[in-house]
Amino acid sequence: MTDTRIAAARLEALAHALLSALGSAPDEAAVVARHLLEANLRGHDSHGVGMLPFYVDSCRAGTLVPNQPARLSNDAGAILQFAGDRGYGQRVVMEALDLAIERVKSTGIVLTTVSQSHHMGRIGTYGERLAEAGLVALLFVNVTDFPKALVAPFGGSAARFGTNPICIAFPAGNVEPAFVLDFATSMVAYGKTRVAYLAGRHFDEAVMLDAAGHPTADPKVMWEEPKGALRPIAEHKGGGLVTAVEFLAGLLSSGGTFQPAHPRAGGIVNNLTAVIIDPARVAGTAWLRAEYDAMADYIRSSPSPEGAPPVMLAGEPERQRRAQRLEKGLAFSANEWAGILEAARRAGVAEADLADLA
Repeated sequence: MTDTRIAAARLEALAHALLSALGSAPDEAAVVARHLLEANLRGHDSHGVGMLPFYVDSCRAGTLVPNQPARLSNDAGAILQFAGDRGYGQRVVMEALDLAIERVKSTGIVLTTVSQSHHMGRIGTYGERLAEAGLVALLFVNVTDFPKALVAPFGGSAARFGTNPICIAFPAGNVEPAFVLDFATSMVAYGKTRVAYLAGRHFDEAVMLDAAGHPTADPKVMWEEPKGALRPIAEHKGGGLVTAVEFLAGLLSSGGTFQPAHPRAGGIVNNLTAVIIDPARVAGTAWLRAEYDAMADYIRSSPSPEGAPPVMLAGEPERQRRAQRLEKGLAFSANEWAGILEAARRAGVAEADLADLA
């Protein structure tokens, strides 16, 4: 199938129009649209504008509520806790982090949690924001409310978790850009199976299990009955990590875990636990930046096998893809693009406006 290619500005305008039609105030629509676009630009289409059909369905079902701010539920100095009240996670988390960035100036370290927000999107976006502020961050996210678990525990064949992403970010040095490590604790993000399924593509390796527990590279097992499960990364190590993130995000945020006693309304609820550190409180800023640059340079000096690309640090592939996609536009499979346009129609975007945007 031929891909559809669209310029970044037009894609952002389409997302903004759809979110506005769903009821978001202009500022909220701008935050969410920009977050989704940036995910696409960085190559994480699983968390980009292709999520909009699900957002439309969620609004219609009442599992996503526009115009909900981050609601402060506990202010205990170095501990800040917020409730998202099913609002757009992209807005809720950014508002929570803005307050945390201010607070860490006086406390040096802050534990920030967000419970019961809708989908938070690409978690690396928040790592980038905190690194830009000169801070170190560790972020852990789990999911509840989804009708079915997605990721099997190591050694099991039936899913028990969401994809439970983790992000670790360090601020830039004098030369080296910020380090932003962001990954799902499943072998692939669930959204990547959506992108592959709609494009009619298989993965290069068996990143999923079918309903009988057999490894498979065919994404249809996540979208057609009987459904299978995603596999955790790194075998038993990844199985331990996906479990640890479930506890860190679900318990410390008070948002809860995926255990079945909690009702599942069919939407996405994300819970976040973040540890935010001002590194200037533990070492001199000049030394930190110089040491960061020196270690990064040492890592990069490791020679690559003949014909292979050079060593890259976390965050660099995203920066490269962003530059490429800004220049060449963003590609969508025919099925995914048709789904986005249909979602815009269902949201109430006028056909004339849609023709101009698409």
